Amino acid sequence: MNAATPQPNLADDIIAAIRSVVGPRPVALHEPRFGGNEWAYLKECLDSTFVSSVGKFVDRFEAELAAYTGARHAVAVMNGTAALHVAMQLAGVQPDDEVLIPALTFVATACAVRYCGALPHFVDSEERTLGLDIDALRDYLQGATELRAGKCVNRSSGRIIRALVPMHVFGHPMNIEAALDLARDFHLMLIEDAAESLGSTVHGRHTGTFGVMGTLSFNGNKTVTTGGGGAILFDDTELARRAKHLTTTAKVPHRWEYRHDAVGYNYRMPNLNAALGCAQLEQLDGFIAAKRRLFERYRTAFTRVPQVRLMTEPSGSRSNYWLQTLLLDESAAGQRDWILAATNDAGLMTRPLWTLMHLLEPYRDCPRMDLSAAESLARRIINIPSSSQLGSTSAN
Repeated sequence: MNAATPQPNLADDIIAAIRSVVGPRPVALHEPRFGGNEWAYLKECLDSTFVSSVGKFVDRFEAELAAYTGARHAVAVMNGTAALHVAMQLAGVQPDDEVLIPALTFVATACAVRYCGALPHFVDSEERTLGLDIDALRDYLQGATELRAGKCVNRSSGRIIRALVPMHVFGHPMNIEAALDLARDFHLMLIEDAAESLGSTVHGRHTGTFGVMGTLSFNGNKTVTTGGGGAILFDDTELARRAKHLTTTAKVPHRWEYRHDAVGYNYRMPNLNAALGCAQLEQLDGFIAAKRRLFERYRTAFTRVPQVRLMTEPSGSRSNYWLQTLLLDESAAGQRDWILAATNDAGLMTRPLWTLMHLLEPYRDCPRMDLSAAESLARRIINIPSSSQLGSTSAN
């Protein structure tokens, strides 16, 4: 049978495997879970009338986030895109620079580069982690770049390649230690896009704490949500101070005057969102435990489904399993859209990988290496229902 011809049995087998775990009702891809102090903290916030970016919950959320991840400092902002934008500015990304980012990422990573007036330079990914293929990138940079005055320069464009932004896709840690080595060898600033990996670790160290900075997202579909929100993680106290200043419109502290000493951004997280975040952080360990139970149930269910592999955490890492991910065999790649249609028609919300960045209209002319692996992965990835409720002991 031609690979592009629908194979109902494969779609039916996938639906049956998911149903054996989540039960007969319609199921969303990822829903937030509110089972702690959310109502109490939000009421306290409202009663205090401090609902904007000034309030005790913002400071508390930052302190607890830093403590949980092991970072020295955390600065809370409005969303993960804002976190990436400010991190790139603090890393010294200038107009007409290039920034190495995966083609296999959410569009926010590329947007943040463009906000700085720089160009994304797209690099390939590996199947084992879905993160950057560091070996392939090293080979590519050795031929495509040269060091001039301590800067990594693209031989073709003449532009400085300022930074490397690896992403931990769907919560699975990429090979971040090798990425650090590469960044040092090619004189690149390393910013971790850890938007999806709160609670994930590599050899016991939290993602987002390896680079000069790391960024997080707390969107409504993340493991922990603040409704909308993000954060930047730092070990450098001065960088953290500058981040807090820039994200507070660069306002110079004064009892009544409004003076601003730089081009700043109104990016600080509101107290209302932080109140929600504090309640969510209190439950994070339970959320991750439930997600890991859900993975084990799916792993058992999908052993009976041919041509499908469930993504598992890389060796030496611990994943938060934010989104459970199926990887179709290449022979079944042509069935992806058929499977997506059949599962969604059955009331099981599934989705494909994001459109790769170099295929989006705003980024088609950006520099890139060979992206064969990312293109193969994009044909074969399907995310399946992943809410922490589905892994709770009372879910089924």
